[in-house]
Amino acid sequence: MKLNLKNKFTKELPSDPVKENARRQVKEACFSYVTPKRTKAPQILHVSREMANSLGITEIDIETETFTQIFTGNQLFPNTTPYAMCYGGHQFGNWAGQLGDGRAINLFEVEHDNKLWAVQLKGAGETPYSRTADGLAVLRSSIREYLCSEAMFHLGVPTTRALSLGLSGDEVMRDMLYDGNQAYEKGAIVSRVASSFLRFGNFEIFAARKDHKTLKTLVDYTIKHHFTHLGTPSKESYIGFFAEVSKRTLDMIIHWQRVGFVHGVMNTDNMSILGLTIDYGPYGWLEGFDYGWTPNTTDSQHKRYRYGNQPNIGLWDLYQLANALYPLIEETEPLETVLENYKTDFENKSLEMMRSKLGLEQSDHKDSELIQRLEDVLLLTETDMTIFFRNLSNFKLGDAGKGLQIVEDSFYVPNEVSDTIAQQWRDWFKSYDVRLKDESLSNTDRKERMNAVNPKYVLRNYMSQLAIDDANKGNYKLIDELFQVLKQPYAEQPEYEKWFAKRPDWARHKVGCSMLSCSS
Repeated sequence: MKLNLKNKFTKELPSDPVKENARRQVKEACFSYVTPKRTKAPQILHVSREMANSLGITEIDIETETFTQIFTGNQLFPNTTPYAMCYGGHQFGNWAGQLGDGRAINLFEVEHDNKLWAVQLKGAGETPYSRTADGLAVLRSSIREYLCSEAMFHLGVPTTRALSLGLSGDEVMRDMLYDGNQAYEKGAIVSRVASSFLRFGNFEIFAARKDHKTLKTLVDYTIKHHFTHLGTPSKESYIGFFAEVSKRTLDMIIHWQRVGFVHGVMNTDNMSILGLTIDYGPYGWLEGFDYGWTPNTTDSQHKRYRYGNQPNIGLWDLYQLANALYPLIEETEPLETVLENYKTDFENKSLEMMRSKLGLEQSDHKDSELIQRLEDVLLLTETDMTIFFRNLSNFKLGDAGKGLQIVEDSFYVPNEVSDTIAQQWRDWFKSYDVRLKDESLSNTDRKERMNAVNPKYVLRNYMSQLAIDDANKGNYKLIDELFQVLKQPYAEQPEYEKWFAKRPDWARHKVGCSMLSCSS
């Protein structure tokens, strides 16, 4: 296996001088050198061939024992020095101090086709940042991360990617529900890939410690390699850097809202500086359209990270990043301007996103009202978001009287859509029909455009759980089936029609199918 190694991160940024792998506070360093844990019987279960190709890894390479050993952490690639990054973060609104890569180990950086990639393992053992944990991961969470990373990419959502999913051959003790019932589970390792895994928290930790020298070094490095167009280090480039991070963060969240994705843990240590969806823990897709839904059991009381609050949390997190960058800028006004622009841009981009979901090409000043009325009626009874918007593309001009029939498959309890609720739906479809008369698109063209932004297939939690249940029995076929389905989420794929369905009743309250903990 030949890779074009770069390793700019370790060459250009200050390292932790302590080499022993003991939990500690790491000062004035961006990373610590670590070695992945050797495991009992490593086995690769699945590989994203597309991602492998992007790294310059061939089909022949994938089939080798060397590939298995390297991407399960059992063998180091020649001339590489694995490391874990130091960062802090705000968790559920509170400063948590030093966090860092507690169960992620960066293997190396690769440049291929003029693009730089960082490759890391999740679940390959402890690091100085593991705190009280073991740095390992289990099969259920690893399957979810592996499938979701690639599913989000094919949905067109900015995301980290996944290269491979492997079994470690070891068993890992976990308390899945945090209820005192620990049990052994299959250990697993995911190889993750991104242009960079830098997070808001990487910058926050140095600002919190008043280590402005290392903060400046890291910001300058980030601009040099990931925001090159901003030019050389200066107050202007630092402001431009924050503005671009803000824009990318908002664009990512707009995509989340579009497809009904809920991250679950938008702590600042889980926010990518590149605007990538990162750290797939207790995430989920909306089943019933519900602004108040969160997939995270830890968040079930306060619902800080609920679907409807994600744009606000993105802004809150950006405020924390602004505070971290302030020592380099020493002016509040330009930072506040960026944050104010986020609010305005959210209103505009959110409106455009919803117009696209409804197949509206022209803008109309009454669109906001039409969209608000739709959202209100969607909340009257449990309505599957994915199925509703996908089936809405079958609506043709003049179909106002057939509207309910066109979307009836999206209702979880069809009998509830009667009387007053049914009338509100009929009224909305009349308004929608009137609005479509102002459009120049044909019914066919509109359907095509709507189907390009409203996915037919998303990774519902029950789908992942079925794959997890099979995998725990040693059957990994469903992992591949879901992987293939989710590579074409906007295509009809009639052979996979069974996955275009509401969450089954048995999954409503089943562990892993409704809400999830952070346990991994």
